[in-house]
Amino acid sequence: MLTTQEQVRRHFWISHPELDGEARFHRRRSKLQNAQNASCRCAFVDYVDYLQKSGEISEALAARVTL
Repeated sequence: MLTTQEQVRRHFWISHPELDGEARFHRRRSKLQNAQNASCRCAFVDYVDYLQKSGEISEALAARVTL
């Protein structure tokens, strides 16, 4: 079970390597959430919804996690 926002984000990037290149700044740092393109943000929301419904994360974590 994932318990922190950092874990959710890390698993998202591992699960979606095709989005990694367009979503990162230099030095492997992530862009801020609102700087991500719509495809990346939509995929993250779908991923968080899936994790919550499958019991991998709590409802509280799903409500507060950000990309």
